[in-house]
Amino acid sequence: MKLYCLSGHPTLPCNVLKFKSTTIMLDCGLDTTSVLNFLPLPLVHSPRLSKLPGWNSKDGTLNLEKELKECAGRVFVDSQPEFCLPERELLDLSTIDVILISNYHCMMALPYITEHTGFTGTVYATEPTLQIGRLLMEELVNFMERVPKAQSATCWKNKEIQRMLPGCLKDAVDVWTWKRCYSMQEVNSALSRVQLVGYSQKVELFGAVQVSPLSSGYSLGSSNWIIQSHHEKVSYVSGSSLLTTHPQPMDQSSLKNSDVLILTGLTQMPTANPDGMLGEFCSNLAPAAMTIRAGGNVLVPCYSSGVIYDLLECLYQFIESANLGTTPFYFISPVANSSLEFSQIFAEWLCNNKQSKVYLPEPPFPHAELIQTNKLKHYPSIHGDFSSEFRQPCVVFTGHPSLRFGDVVHFMELWGKSSLNTIIFTEPDFSYLDALAPYQPLAMKCVYCPIDTRLNFHQVSKLLKEVQPLHVVCPEQYTQPPLTQSHRSDLMLELQPPPMPYRRCSVLNLPFRRRYERVYILPELANSLVPSEVKPNVSIATVSAVLHSKDNKHTLQSVPKPPPLPPTKKRKRVMEEPPLVPAPKRLLSGVVPLETFLTTLQKHGITEVKVEETADGHILHLQAEDTLIQLEEDGTHIVCDNEPLRTTLRDLVLRFLQKL
Repeated sequence: MKLYCLSGHPTLPCNVLKFKSTTIMLDCGLDTTSVLNFLPLPLVHSPRLSKLPGWNSKDGTLNLEKELKECAGRVFVDSQPEFCLPERELLDLSTIDVILISNYHCMMALPYITEHTGFTGTVYATEPTLQIGRLLMEELVNFMERVPKAQSATCWKNKEIQRMLPGCLKDAVDVWTWKRCYSMQEVNSALSRVQLVGYSQKVELFGAVQVSPLSSGYSLGSSNWIIQSHHEKVSYVSGSSLLTTHPQPMDQSSLKNSDVLILTGLTQMPTANPDGMLGEFCSNLAPAAMTIRAGGNVLVPCYSSGVIYDLLECLYQFIESANLGTTPFYFISPVANSSLEFSQIFAEWLCNNKQSKVYLPEPPFPHAELIQTNKLKHYPSIHGDFSSEFRQPCVVFTGHPSLRFGDVVHFMELWGKSSLNTIIFTEPDFSYLDALAPYQPLAMKCVYCPIDTRLNFHQVSKLLKEVQPLHVVCPEQYTQPPLTQSHRSDLMLELQPPPMPYRRCSVLNLPFRRRYERVYILPELANSLVPSEVKPNVSIATVSAVLHSKDNKHTLQSVPKPPPLPPTKKRKRVMEEPPLVPAPKRLLSGVVPLETFLTTLQKHGITEVKVEETADGHILHLQAEDTLIQLEEDGTHIVCDNEPLRTTLRDLVLRFLQKL
């Protein structure tokens, strides 16, 4: 069993598992942190961004003014943002049989895999994962296509040039593999390969293994996966949460008795308490309320699905308590309407508390009431209706959290120069300082309140003690404390045996040997067997059969009888005898007890016996007869030149053994 690791990002994994003749891709996350190296894409022409000076090396040997721009001491690529894809050279991706998706954040690289590698397999995901993943992809494509850039910067990627660049660009990894965003046509083609599954539904793969999704408690439809054969079990845990929010709670018991547990997607905020994250956001709304009362605006960069459902719920309660009922709240995304509607219709994927509301009938999320009362308004973009209905002060939820594309760029340019305004970062995927870098100098207030409800190290250690897998495989980042807190041994996995770490482009041979295979026996063949009891409650029977294997299912069938020979045309009919099939040798079972055997030899006149103990048993040297008898666990050997004596010794040994 092998594991190929195609991504270096622990919360955006992409691994390939080779297990019992099947090749299974576990997630295909897209590392979007690479976009932080690019200039923002403004929806409206930005004089500030267009006037940024080009970058030249200090010694004047490098002139990349057209490709690189300088802002507040940082250098950015002036081109369409590009993404760091999963590694595609480590193995032939066209050989992948299936792709298992754990949540909608971990499927964003799917079109790159299915459309450009010769992939012909099937993708398995839950319905909310598919539909919300489609929305996130559609939003990403829309953000990019709204602001096309004619030029494409490539010179800076030259290895010799990159080595001389400043800061983050110099350290960027695999820049030649970075790619622009896919098209909507590629998205639709990729998602047409998805087959929907429900929690605990068992899916057979070629008769070799069975895969089944379990609720992971992180987001709508998010899953952990069980991959098992008749005798082996692999658990894949990715993006799981024990926090009680809107999704179904995590199924932990089904992870027990795993031979290997592959662990990814732990929290990116290991020092924060996940239980208090949403409460902390609400407490950070107090300065936001002060901002609004002072006539300023609040900007919340976020994804169009996921935590925003809980943020809107917090806001709903906060509005009531802070007497800010007249302040408008705007949710701006190309897929805003679809996202809000989807969250209300996936009732069976919600926690029990929210499921029960559906049957009252009440909408499970309060944002439906916010929309009905006009406290929350949603728009596809800043153009159209929004521009005529927009009024300040207000709170705006919009994307993209990287601040490099989407409607958020316009609000950063619009509000960034005033200290009356506040920006609240809730997504942990991007460093807020790096996200703000191309907008410096910045006057608006900044509040960093990341919300990441995934498992922390304390929770996952407790979980692993309960489910007790034989082996744990995880990203190497989880086997050592963070660089900034090297003294914190509690911020890493400490297990016995130690976990097997992986990094991008590594191939692991998992410590996992297949010992058994299930074989079926046909009824008529089973009827012909004659079992012999070798010890209490254990019977053995010999069988002569043909082993038939198809689609990883093995069956023992009766040996076919030879067909009758056709009569020959010769006058002299010769009766040809069928070939003789030798009868199978009878098998022997049991143990030759040393002391009893020596007593038996004495009764037969053999008294001079020297016994020597070996690693496998004993050697008996019959000195007068010049004979050796090797007594071992799985066999007995008699070395003797005297044939009558050898036959006698053989018969004495056979007295202690059972014939099958």
